[in-house]
Amino acid sequence: MAELRVAAVQHDIVWNDPAANMERLAPQIAGAVASGAGLVLLTETFSTGFGFAEPGFTTEAEGGPSSQFLIAQAAEHGVWVGGSCPEVRADNEPGDDRPSNSFVLAGPDGTVHRYRKIHPFSHAGEERFVRAGDQFVTVDIDGFRVSLFVCYDLRFADEFWQLAEETDLYLVPANWPAKRREHWMALLRARAIENQAYVVGVNRVGEGSGLDYSGDSQIIDPLGRVLAAGAHTETILLADLSTDEVESTRAHFRFLPDRR
Repeated sequence: MAELRVAAVQHDIVWNDPAANMERLAPQIAGAVASGAGLVLLTETFSTGFGFAEPGFTTEAEGGPSSQFLIAQAAEHGVWVGGSCPEVRADNEPGDDRPSNSFVLAGPDGTVHRYRKIHPFSHAGEERFVRAGDQFVTVDIDGFRVSLFVCYDLRFADEFWQLAEETDLYLVPANWPAKRREHWMALLRARAIENQAYVVGVNRVGEGSGLDYSGDSQIIDPLGRVLAAGAHTETILLADLSTDEVESTRAHFRFLPDRR
């Protein structure tokens, strides 16, 4: 059996100002660690806000200041810290300066994992500004098998299904607008119920680029029960997770083997 206390930091974002956001987030991460968290999850584009299509939007080379912040926080506190940031990959084709939306997950020993968001938000033409990823990522964290997704990926159930047998916990950082908040909350619970796994979804609050964000972050157990939830203000959600809960749920309700 493995156990893990997870913290989801539901925070506002200073628009396109990485230094200001890192300064604001450092004490929030420290507070989560002081509460016993072994994994601290920030939002999608935690250091900039979601502004890929905006003139002057800040992007970074892979391994730039935002990911270095996560690495430094993980090392300082001896925990795992993650969030997404706009990183330009070294292997982009000549003339293609589109960043990837990279979920960077840093470990206390200097280990760094990257999941690049597979689904740009085509409803807003995001694929013109963001290079899509093409690889799933699952990480072992103290005995927990943790699979990484970002925001809009949440709508694609088949990809969560593909990883279910090897996943105890899904992480989903987001900048999900308030006008579709009911979709966000329903889909988080659905992904937990149908895959019989924990889901941690952390969404920003505040306003950015003309959009309002309501938070509604949630930590959900393998039966779809909400262990912790945030409203419309900055807060830190905490929950204690156990691989035993995943194993016992799947042993009792043998739904996964019935998939075709």
